[in-house]
Amino acid sequence: MVFNKRDWEGYLMIDHRESPGITPEQAAAGPPGTIPIGKGMLFQAPTVNCSHCTRLIVLNPARIRDRAYCPKCDYYICDACEAVRVQTGVCKPFKQVIAEFVDAAAKGQI
Repeated sequence: MVFNKRDWEGYLMIDHRESPGITPEQAAAGPPGTIPIGKGMLFQAPTVNCSHCTRLIVLNPARIRDRAYCPKCDYYICDACEAVRVQTGVCKPFKQVIAEFVDAAAKGQI
């Protein structure tokens, strides 16, 4: 079976059609990445998980800059992991982190 990257996507829907919504000022004061969805608005976007840290990534259609992507593991990654990948050149998917931990635990190193 051949997989497409879209096969791994999740889905986010924020429905403020019947709520006061979130103003741009509230979004700016909130955690990074808060999306201002105003009163009466509906936001829908695909999501993926960062392959390096498993953080949820909202594929915001309004994003202007390129989405971070790791060509070594062929997956999207979050901006924080992209900064590490660019600085170090190292691709370390979360599956590898878990495998290394399990191996070290099996050898009694943890």
